[in-house]
Amino acid sequence: MRVVIAGGGPTGVTVAIELARRGVEVRIVDKAGEHLAGSRGDGIQPRTLEVFDDLGVIDEVLAAGMSTPAFRVHLDGKFSTERRMAPLREPSSGTPYPNAWVLGQSQTEGILRRRLAEFGVHVELGTAVTGFHQDDDGVTVTLSSGEVVRASYLVGADGGHSFVRKTLGIPFEGVTDESIRMLLGDVAADLDPAYGYWFAKEAQPMSGIMLSPLPGTGLFQFAAPMTEDDDSTSLETLQAKLDELSSGVRLSRLTWSTVWRPNIRLARQFRSGRVFLAGDAAHVHPPTGGQGLNTGVQDAYNLGWKLADGSPELLGSYETERRAVAARVLGVTTGILRKYTEGDESAHERGADTQQLDISYRTGSGKLVAGDRAPDAPVKDASGNSIRLFDLFRGPHATRLVFGGDAPAEDHTYNVLRPGQEARGAYVVDTEGHAFAGYDAFDGLSVLVRPDGYVSSRAARR
Repeated sequence: MRVVIAGGGPTGVTVAIELARRGVEVRIVDKAGEHLAGSRGDGIQPRTLEVFDDLGVIDEVLAAGMSTPAFRVHLDGKFSTERRMAPLREPSSGTPYPNAWVLGQSQTEGILRRRLAEFGVHVELGTAVTGFHQDDDGVTVTLSSGEVVRASYLVGADGGHSFVRKTLGIPFEGVTDESIRMLLGDVAADLDPAYGYWFAKEAQPMSGIMLSPLPGTGLFQFAAPMTEDDDSTSLETLQAKLDELSSGVRLSRLTWSTVWRPNIRLARQFRSGRVFLAGDAAHVHPPTGGQGLNTGVQDAYNLGWKLADGSPELLGSYETERRAVAARVLGVTTGILRKYTEGDESAHERGADTQQLDISYRTGSGKLVAGDRAPDAPVKDASGNSIRLFDLFRGPHATRLVFGGDAPAEDHTYNVLRPGQEARGAYVVDTEGHAFAGYDAFDGLSVLVRPDGYVSSRAARR
């Protein structure tokens, strides 16, 4: 099997990792001549951190980034208050990464590319998909180099202007609001990088400038509204805007800047035959709520193992599961954007709806049913060492947990025992009761956890 991926951003690279670690041949191409240098999506949500744990990059992501900082609010040039978008939460037995994490998108992409390189796969820059046609057995893909590649599947992870989506003729439904423009940039500032900053006028506290630190770079992500007269994204423009609201903060070393317009769209389909859409090629979001990169990575996490399996049922479930999630996330981000434009101060607040921990592909009702996220829990292995259920799940396989009973002698199948219980075969001991509680479990319950960490089935063993 071979899969061609158009787009070397976080979505495309995540799909490639998922395929490569399952032994699938991958070609991943990107029309850009160099990798992204800007911060763009700099917020990593708790569920994405769990994905990164499974992909084997969590330690590097945590070492490179920082927890979402407190923001120092300045009104009319004077310090007013300090606030957080969301309260810091302590890790729990079921949720080891409860808080959003800040890391510039270019850094996240670099970490993912290094992980992909461990499987001998690299993003081919300066190479675009220029044409393709599919038949019952595969997809023939033409590259800008003139090379023609035969593949089992093609994945379009090539952004909001996706050539793959346009070639398929799939409508990209939604709106682009030209009445709102934001100036974004990565810039150095003589401010303490342990904090974020909000500068505004006291009479218009919601219409201001945000400076959010980008750990490991010495830079801040700058965001400010643009007027109809603004036509430059230069350092001088950023400084002039900040001078209107701040008292002497100096900017320097502008490394990236762009103009952002609300582009809120959802593809009518995420699949056409052997061609799939993921990430911004399938849905584009306002940056409010920090959901775009996260939703794309989780598209990829859902799609990769299904492509490797190749079963019609699994491939058919990709669009069903992920399009519903994308539609919901678009609702969340659009709602937060509306609050900003209406001057609602609650727009600064972030709740559980942005963490993506409650995403479910439910196929039933009740507590922890098929389709729910499988929670973590501390347990002991057969040697008495402390491990986690996430340690059992990590990797390209599905995992079966049999609570308090005799699990079949199969790979990645474990008895989950209470202290004092015994069983044949591989087992872990739930010394603190968190696993039984988190899975609403009873003796004889069997839970199958999919490779992407969602419950596939739940049934009592006989």
